[in-house]
Amino acid sequence: MGEPSLFDFPTFKITKKIRLIELFGGIGSQAMALRDLGADFETYKLVEFDRYCVQSYNAVHNTSFVPLDIRDVHGKDLEICEKDKYAYILTYSFPCTDLSVAGKMKGMSKADWKNGESTRSGLLWEVERILKELPKEQLPDVLLMENVTQVHNDQNGNDFMSWQDFLISLGYFNFIADLNAKDYGIPQNRDRCFMVSILSDDFVAYEFPEPQQLTTVMKDYLEDKVDEKYYIKTEKSKKLISDLLNETDEERVTFTARNFANDNPDYPTQYERTDVAATVLARDWKGPANFVRMNGVMEWEQKS
Repeated sequence: MGEPSLFDFPTFKITKKIRLIELFGGIGSQAMALRDLGADFETYKLVEFDRYCVQSYNAVHNTSFVPLDIRDVHGKDLEICEKDKYAYILTYSFPCTDLSVAGKMKGMSKADWKNGESTRSGLLWEVERILKELPKEQLPDVLLMENVTQVHNDQNGNDFMSWQDFLISLGYFNFIADLNAKDYGIPQNRDRCFMVSILSDDFVAYEFPEPQQLTTVMKDYLEDKVDEKYYIKTEKSKKLISDLLNETDEERVTFTARNFANDNPDYPTQYERTDVAATVLARDWKGPANFVRMNGVMEWEQKS
């Protein structure tokens, strides 16, 4: 074998059983991903404030976690030990509420957090506090962040860079990419920023997965029979069905919609058929909102 090349970087691989620590864990989508990948892991710690999310998490993952406020959590509470036997992955998909264009965009300023005026997205700096409380030998091996791409836009870029600099100071190497769900097998236009941070004394390499061809469409995920209570019966929906009937003979159409001016007749809601859903929002059930796309399904019976 020849001498190592200047560009032969070691690739990081996990060979031990994983202990998963989820901050802002929700219902455990990160645990679901590891489960679906067939990884050898255990759901080790969950920090989640919403009690309904925790109930769902326990039901999905057969666990018995209780709601926790991250502001009450300390480094020692993570119980990181026996690192010769376990690899620790810590996820921290902190709230996007004040970053997303669908929210109020108040940002995640560290200065506001220090002054006690933190936004919900500013809870990121509680993660900094927790990591600072840990000695280096107890730091998680891998950190995984997922958030909206606005996390690194002009408004939040300096704070995001400060966060990266902090992780570098602890010995992490950061790898960042914006990935869209529609490029990885899911028919949803969901663009998100991911950062993988790997703890290592020597430089390591990490590559995000390559995009793949989308083989499913939105209607592949729809149920054939839907309870009557989920149907919207309004004049607005009747008009939409009438408009769509002029374009198709199909009995079910998936669409996205955007309302530009609060139902102003001069700026009507615009609809378009689609096979790839717009980003699913928690407020979709309310109907179209200004400058925000939402999803829907139009279904009707053909009259003989």
